[in-house]
Amino acid sequence: MLRKLVQVSLLLLTAWLMTSQTMAETMVTRLDESTASHFAALALACVDREYPNQIRHVMTSDDDAGTPRQLTPSFYGCFDWHSAAHGHWLLVRLTRLFPDAGFAADAREKLAANLTRDKLLAEAAYMAHPERAGFQRPYGLAWLLQLVAELDEWEDDQARQWRDWLRPAEAIAVSRLHDWIPLLHYPIREGEHSQTAFAFGLVHDYARRINDEPTLALLADAAERFYQNDRNCPLNYEPSGHDFLSPCLAEADFMRRVLDPESFAAWLDGFLPQIGEDGWLPVAVVTDREDGKLAHIDGLNLSRAWMLNGMAHGLPPADVRQEALLSAARAHAEAGLEGVTDEFYAGSHWLASFATYLTSGRGIPIPTAMSH
Repeated sequence: MLRKLVQVSLLLLTAWLMTSQTMAETMVTRLDESTASHFAALALACVDREYPNQIRHVMTSDDDAGTPRQLTPSFYGCFDWHSAAHGHWLLVRLTRLFPDAGFAADAREKLAANLTRDKLLAEAAYMAHPERAGFQRPYGLAWLLQLVAELDEWEDDQARQWRDWLRPAEAIAVSRLHDWIPLLHYPIREGEHSQTAFAFGLVHDYARRINDEPTLALLADAAERFYQNDRNCPLNYEPSGHDFLSPCLAEADFMRRVLDPESFAAWLDGFLPQIGEDGWLPVAVVTDREDGKLAHIDGLNLSRAWMLNGMAHGLPPADVRQEALLSAARAHAEAGLEGVTDEFYAGSHWLASFATYLTSGRGIPIPTAMSH
């Protein structure tokens, strides 16, 4: 009896390892140095480009007037604050992954110029203003915390210094979320910046990285209140014309973070029963990449791809839905990556961050057994 149990256990372990290997090989579009250099060039071109710029700035008097660089001296480029934040994240991630690449020295130089102690203290002071409690909430705050997490993972002296200098802004971002999330009576299910599920996913990964148990508990409670009982998400209603996030897929990608694989599989049965049906998730169509809002659809295809990857990763190894999820992810990745060019600033100031998140497998931990 004991021998039979051991044999069954070994067979299950072997199946798990083979499935994990297969997913690790197929669910992420491979990121090589040439592609990383292309993405890095797009961020390098914008993290210190102040104009054009769209600011959302609460003023309480004439004294609050200022240019983007004066108001937020670290994250003033890339058209808007949140794009600047994840543009810096991109440079950190790619330099960490490709430390000897040709772009790495330029990336370090621009990071060092913007992530100084004084500039980051000014960012924290701007965020802390009592009239700015909703500043960049939740999307920009989530990307700021993703930047912190990336620096926290990087075994590098310069990165450690940047990470320490970010602590005041980090503390304000976490505090704002802790103040806000318990007061939310309903989730925000739109396909743009206000969406809660997407931000919760990024924040969850940050909190897990730094072992922030209060924030993990806060997000677990939000998952229970907002999403646990959701059924039959209307995926056929997506996308809206300006979406760069999928409300349905982002919710599932968040829930796979807070549920164990068996519980996630059962939840997904009721939430997206149409997975794998003919035409269940067609690639979204981009009509004009020069229009900043219509170019969002490229970002939707990219974020859908990484969310589909995440959902597949969150299922038990033998779940038959993995094939459909990964097939859809590959189709969306191929379409979305076509839009990551320098032809139009409407997309070039931010899409490379989404492409980097996808192709570098961010948010999808590879099993320890497969990482050696």
